[in-house]
Amino acid sequence: MVSLQENGKHECGGFLVSENFVMSAAHCWKKMIFILPLIHFFTCVYHSVRSVACTLHYSITVILFQLEKPVQRSRTVEWIAIPKTNKDVEANTICSVAGWGKIAFEGPYSSRLLEADVSVIETETCKRDWGNYFSESNMMCAGSDCTCLLQGDSGGPLVCNNTAVGVIAFYEKTCINPPRPYGYTKISAFLPWIEKIMGKIK
Repeated sequence: MVSLQENGKHECGGFLVSENFVMSAAHCWKKMIFILPLIHFFTCVYHSVRSVACTLHYSITVILFQLEKPVQRSRTVEWIAIPKTNKDVEANTICSVAGWGKIAFEGPYSSRLLEADVSVIETETCKRDWGNYFSESNMMCAGSDCTCLLQGDSGGPLVCNNTAVGVIAFYEKTCINPPRPYGYTKISAFLPWIEKIMGKIK
């Protein structure tokens, strides 16, 4: 997990996908100057960004930050696998999400990385609940009755079977009986672009 920060303050989540690249939600890019590889607390060294690449596909996109210096693997720092094919994750698969987002709608950001299990939701349910906003080709939904995503959680990964399959993208601004499931950008929908960028940027 990675914290994207502005002026030393957490703003969005992200995650290492290689020693050189961090993936996040595209709407998190503005003014994000430094990135911290973290596990639970804000205790690691800042990494500056060398370059940024962003997809342009409707309003739901992913972004890749290239780091100035490669991140070294350690006991607490590792990058996560992303899909190798565009096969969808089956509904009801148990996955996980994590972030340092707000612990209440008007509350502070969490100082500790919070994690939760969520279940992948049927595509038809997502389409019904989100209407025209939902694009089956590049979005998916997942959630649970006891999971709450709020400001600051955007950009974090949806991890299924040790693979990051989605990026936290959109959600209701309430944790009390949210009327619609949480939405994620499908990483697999952007594989050709991801491979092009990660291969082209040195």
